[in-house]
Amino acid sequence: MAPYHIRQYQDSDRKPVLDMFTRGMEEHIPATFRRVLMLPRTLLLFLGGPLATVLVSGSWLLAIMCIVFLLLLLQLLARQPWKKYVAKCLHTDMADITKSYLHARGSCFWVAESGGQVVGIVGCLPVKDPPSGRKQLELLHLSVSSQHRGQGIAKALVRTLLQFARDQSYSDVVLDTSTIQQGTEALYMSLGFRRTGQYFMSMFWRLVDIPSIQLKYSLPSSRSKTGALKC
Repeated sequence: MAPYHIRQYQDSDRKPVLDMFTRGMEEHIPATFRRVLMLPRTLLLFLGGPLATVLVSGSWLLAIMCIVFLLLLLQLLARQPWKKYVAKCLHTDMADITKSYLHARGSCFWVAESGGQVVGIVGCLPVKDPPSGRKQLELLHLSVSSQHRGQGIAKALVRTLLQFARDQSYSDVVLDTSTIQQGTEALYMSLGFRRTGQYFMSMFWRLVDIPSIQLKYSLPSSRSKTGALKC
């Protein structure tokens, strides 16, 4: 197990960070596809579509082609929301990470480095228009390379962010994840986050019954400023 350390993002990290972010999001496409395939309405479609094709045309070849077409269509549908999310981020906060996360007070972006390579990332931005009396920080883009999971890197990145939030006098750290991102909710819950709600990001997620989960970590009101993390 190679040692790792966590440091602030640098401009030279841009390409590996964006590659890791993109790969991390695209990892959820197969699980989304499997979820779509297991839906009752999908199973009915796979039974009814080819059967109707055989009854109308009398051709089993056309029925097989119908199944292949449905599989390709559903795979495309499963890919589309993840690809859309990546494209959105690459044109907004991830377009210029230094400007988005390091130039403004109260925000930051860290990488975990091992063997001279970036193996983990996480960022945070202040929440706009938080609940009255609360100062909230949003955790964003937590990801660890598949070859370096199981080493506690994700927990270390989140703990670094939580310490930063304490030092910056935030009331809460909040984040959104989804039920398809296996293991992420358990990770956050083990660190003290609590579920506060859930919602569907779009009609697609509602149709496939994959909600987004809202989590919150409430910070103590009194904080020590000794050794405060800055960005």
